[in-house]
Amino acid sequence: MASSSDSTTSVDDEVRRLYERYQSAETDAERRAIDLEMGEIDGQRHATIYERLETE
Repeated sequence: MASSSDSTTSVDDEVRRLYERYQSAETDAERRAIDLEMGEIDGQRHATIYERLETE
């Protein structure tokens, strides 16, 4: 079973890869698609935080 820090690390790695892709993107369309992916990850993080707060 993965710990929450393992989960956080994998999400952080994914965000880092997206950021690197964003930096090398050549068009606004590419950047927009990456922004949407980052937003999805951010939404998942917020959902997890609120879920944990509700169970405390």
